[in-house]
Amino acid sequence: MSKELDPITLQVIAGALHSIAEQMGNVLYRMSYSSIIRESQDLGAGLFDRDFNTLCESDSTPMHIGSLPGYLRGIEESIPLDSWNPGDCVIHNHPYFGASHSPDIAIVMPVFHEGALVGFSANTAHHVDIGAATPGLVIDIPDMYAEGMLLNGLKLYDKGVRNEWLWKFIGDNTRVPSLVMGDLEAQIASAELGVERFVQLFDTYGQDMVIQATRQLMDYTESMIRREIAAIPDGEYTAEGFLDDDGRNRDVHLPIKVTVRVTGDDVEVDLTGSADQVSTAFNVPFEGSTKVACFFAFRALLLDTYTHQEYIPQNEGSFRPIKVTAPKGCIFNPIAPAAAEARFSQIQRVVDLIIKALAPVIPNKATAGNAAVLSFAAYSGVRDNDDYWVFLEVNEAAMGGRPLSDGPDTIEELMRNTRNNPLEDLGMHLPLICDRYEIRDDVPPGAGKFRGGAGVIKSQRYLGAGYMTHEADRHDDIPWGVFGGKPGAGGRVVLSNEKTGKSEDQYAKFSGLRTQEGDVITYYSPCGGGYGNPLERDPSKVLDDVLDEIIRLDDARNEYGVVLKEIDDGYGWTVDPGATERLRGELGSG
Repeated sequence: MSKELDPITLQVIAGALHSIAEQMGNVLYRMSYSSIIRESQDLGAGLFDRDFNTLCESDSTPMHIGSLPGYLRGIEESIPLDSWNPGDCVIHNHPYFGASHSPDIAIVMPVFHEGALVGFSANTAHHVDIGAATPGLVIDIPDMYAEGMLLNGLKLYDKGVRNEWLWKFIGDNTRVPSLVMGDLEAQIASAELGVERFVQLFDTYGQDMVIQATRQLMDYTESMIRREIAAIPDGEYTAEGFLDDDGRNRDVHLPIKVTVRVTGDDVEVDLTGSADQVSTAFNVPFEGSTKVACFFAFRALLLDTYTHQEYIPQNEGSFRPIKVTAPKGCIFNPIAPAAAEARFSQIQRVVDLIIKALAPVIPNKATAGNAAVLSFAAYSGVRDNDDYWVFLEVNEAAMGGRPLSDGPDTIEELMRNTRNNPLEDLGMHLPLICDRYEIRDDVPPGAGKFRGGAGVIKSQRYLGAGYMTHEADRHDDIPWGVFGGKPGAGGRVVLSNEKTGKSEDQYAKFSGLRTQEGDVITYYSPCGGGYGNPLERDPSKVLDDVLDEIIRLDDARNEYGVVLKEIDDGYGWTVDPGATERLRGELGSG
């Protein structure tokens, strides 16, 4: 069918596609066993055509759904299109064949209608342990083979029959088989639902109409993002930053350079000038992570659903105008067998630097510096019955100030979109106790007309001996202020124990730390930078921040030029308008 569909039919099919993806995501997180999927919802699900284009996606973690076309292209290296059969189910996680990184395992099923392969139902989810060198996460390892199981386009089901030997192999090579195998069952159920619903859609409207609808919807989304790109002045925009270290070679900063080239309604993100690949797992798979980060950045900046009245289908069209360049052998395009598991902080920083580079030409869409990092903590140990326990936790951070409002505090910013784990769930199932979980109060966020978001503090205490690996960054490169705003604050990790009296700062990333009973790991996330001149901030908002203990009295005076006086009203302070006006005049003229 080449005849265009009418808008009403197109909207109905678009709604059906999105509904299918949402149902797939819901099945996956509701049926999963591990908290990283069940609570954090570190997953993605959707439908794809036979050319591997994204047709719809669940409202979950952007990293996952954006990477699935890369998984499908990687699987094609092992399973060409003519080798798929009804009832097949493929498992895949190879970082050099499209995967986002090895713990994100994909389940893919073909969709057949009237005997023809019409597309795929697929999902990915972060698995709690795949048998790597250290439980849950890895950083300081020599190559990709130390990441654990590498599953490269393997048929877990062949024409509906499960490969029991492969199933046994997977269960035998994880520290927590009950969680991993249960999560795989949930992924399979999610993909099966996608196949069933996609076939029902074809039965209802016919192959020609559905395929025509998907093509129109992708073209429509592409036209929307091209319209927004075309509104950016042509030019070359550059921003630079650095990463703390690679997890082994301490205090050796790794440069990141992002150049954004806008030409008409096309854009290129060039990462030339960034660090060479490193000898640890602190590298980034190009197809499954680097490219996806750049796709996300422009969709978030230019097609935010809350700032557009038009309906915006979430599909492959938003990726088409964006070219990503990274030299072979750099940290964002490593060469096998370099390990590439600990890759999220780097791509968060790429997104942040794209925003920084474009801030001068799209100030109404940009933020100040965000935390732009990932605190991914793997807590683990061995129970009295010799069974392993492994717990993965994603800690919140903060955004930078925005054109019309403060940066949100303690939020999963940029590419994450994961949720926190309820402390009750933690205490019920694991030998850990959360001693502290609150907004960061040791440093203020970046001052500005709209201040940066405040970070989070979280302290977890071991009730017995165990292990810990922590993947994070940005202790050294502080989130920047923009348009007169002040910088935020860097992150921090502290290991302490009340019984022994020890307390020592840790690097942002460390591997296989042996912990003892009573050891407490405290994470302080970075705070966002400020947007605009702090002397233009509404004094009442400064007062609110003092009363909420986000900033101190000295900060109110020195950073914002706001004078507070004591009163007896139950709050203790109020703004002194006259003194504030005089002080701001002095600070502004100075």
